[in-house]
Amino acid sequence: MSIPDFGVGTFRLQGQVVIDSVRNALELGYRAIDTAQIYGNEAEVGQAIAESGVPRDELFVTTKIWVDNYAKDKLVPSLRESLAKLRTDQVDLTLIHWPAPGKGVSLEEFMTALAEAKAQGLTRQIGISNFNIELTRQAIAVVGEGEIATNQIELSPYLQNRKLAEFLQSQGIRVTSYMTLAYGKVLKDPVIGEIAARHRATPAQVALAWALRLGYAVIPSSTKRENLASNLLARDLRLDDEDMARIATLERNGREVSPAGLAPDWD
Repeated sequence: MSIPDFGVGTFRLQGQVVIDSVRNALELGYRAIDTAQIYGNEAEVGQAIAESGVPRDELFVTTKIWVDNYAKDKLVPSLRESLAKLRTDQVDLTLIHWPAPGKGVSLEEFMTALAEAKAQGLTRQIGISNFNIELTRQAIAVVGEGEIATNQIELSPYLQNRKLAEFLQSQGIRVTSYMTLAYGKVLKDPVIGEIAARHRATPAQVALAWALRLGYAVIPSSTKRENLASNLLARDLRLDDEDMARIATLERNGREVSPAGLAPDWD
């Protein structure tokens, strides 16, 4: 089962806000939803899905295991709790949220436990998030080639992460881009703005279309229905080679997220 190109993210959305966001997204045609244990909103996401009327088999639901649950005796039970909150017997994708080298659980232990979760039928696919090249190699060595569906990484026109992205693609691992708009910073970029004006598009649509053209999956979030609808139109925006070349010049290693103790040494 492939990773959907376009989904809705739920990072930092809580309570009724996340319920409304997911409900609006599903009404607009989104069918992939990304959440995580640490977001504290799995129950609300599950409620929104249940109340939407959209059949479960039409949806692609992703969650992520938090670092406190990496130990072999904790990972599977924690995923079962996530499934209960999400009101489903199985998620489509489960990720290790951060490599967390400072948290005392070895990569071999948590990747083995993640593979066990798949073997038990709790998740259809497994993957990783925020892993560098070396840690991705180690993860492949534990679970086997072809088992890691995606590496979800911060990636935007200001943080293009080409070396890591090219490595992942060479391994058949889908790149999922999060924070593709860099907390909105790229929306004010004059180059992005010029490209958007030429295509009669929004800057957000340009940034998302850029990632899609590079073969990445995207999971933008919004609390506003009109922005959710607008973002979805990025799928129909065709950037040309000149557009892509201009965006390529915007690289500035503009990383927004790198928590101490959780993040790896970045490539």
